[in-house]
Amino acid sequence: MQQLASLAGSIKHYDWGGTSYIPSLLQIENPNLEPFAEYWLGVHPQADCKITLANGTQVLLRDYVEQDLAATLGSTVLKRFGNLPYLLKVLDVKDMLSIQVHPSKAQAAIDFEKENETGVPLTAPDRNYKDANHKPELMVAMSEFYLLHGFKPEEELISVLDKVKELKKFKAVFKKKGYAGLYKMSMEMPQDEVNTLLQSLLARIIPLYQNGQLEKSNEDFWAARAALTFGRPGVIDRGIFSVYFFNLVHLTTGQAIFQDAGVPHAYLEGQNVEIMASSDNVLRGGLTTKHIDTVELLKHTRCEATHPKILKPAKGKSVQSYKAPVKDFTLTSYQLKKGESIVVDIATAEIFLLMQGKVTLQSKKIKVALAQPNITAAAFAGAAVTVKAVEDSWLFKAAAR
Repeated sequence: MQQLASLAGSIKHYDWGGTSYIPSLLQIENPNLEPFAEYWLGVHPQADCKITLANGTQVLLRDYVEQDLAATLGSTVLKRFGNLPYLLKVLDVKDMLSIQVHPSKAQAAIDFEKENETGVPLTAPDRNYKDANHKPELMVAMSEFYLLHGFKPEEELISVLDKVKELKKFKAVFKKKGYAGLYKMSMEMPQDEVNTLLQSLLARIIPLYQNGQLEKSNEDFWAARAALTFGRPGVIDRGIFSVYFFNLVHLTTGQAIFQDAGVPHAYLEGQNVEIMASSDNVLRGGLTTKHIDTVELLKHTRCEATHPKILKPAKGKSVQSYKAPVKDFTLTSYQLKKGESIVVDIATAEIFLLMQGKVTLQSKKIKVALAQPNITAAAFAGAAVTVKAVEDSWLFKAAAR
């Protein structure tokens, strides 16, 4: 089997996506300003990624891998996972994503089977579990990036509940029933009470937001944006509570963060490269027009203090490994100067993604040039790939451990 080939991914046009970042990477005209939210690379059923072989034949990546799982994946990954276990993406977040959590692997298998038994179609908009897998995620910022990530530590949360008068009633609940009681209250509160609590807050902060008087480091900025983005007549989105309850994290280019099962989060703005277990299981709790299931959300949410761990790239190093505490994936970054060359040994089916510059990849007689718009390639177990930078370049490689 061919051990190196160019690869083309799948574009997802979710309504929160930007209109220029991914089209620019892929050199696609976008005259109608259609949202380009995600670029998927993997074997997930919703990722119709194709490799191009030396003879010009195009084959779905998942079909090529399945032709000879042992040869493409290698024995370790084949034994551990049975298929390519990760999904690599590029995201362009223009509008805020939903408040969400992902289930653990064990619970995902149980709940996926339950929904199958009840006959909910996989494509149904109210389907919670699309597959039987967990979805831990690691993202590397490609720009200034803002997100919500887990509950604030106790002192910080109490400070916010004291400072924002409309949230004061949550303080007694938090002190008595902890994070679980706080979140349950916000998720199950009757809508008319949500509206009453938040109306005066929004009346105060929306004019400040519209006049450019709020910084992105301030929760009020994102709460006002959320209200303007997701508000409907007579309905204020309860996800706004989470903007104040969760850590507001700011990443700069090259910084990364890992999000495990059960950690509530929401991407707010920016571009990133993201790698995750090959899954599309998302349980939503607000800031979205998609299906919300508060019962399932609360069942899977880790209601505990979270201290964000930002992974910072080591200064002066051209190779940076972003390691996560899971076996499903690992992500490596190569920032190469023009003319620099390295050899990468391939242990399983691995995906190269070029975010800046131009490089060539070579394995034996097969050579693949990566430059916009052809920015991705796949290599398979046993290959030794020589990477040469034609100009200063930033390349990522996804693999399993």
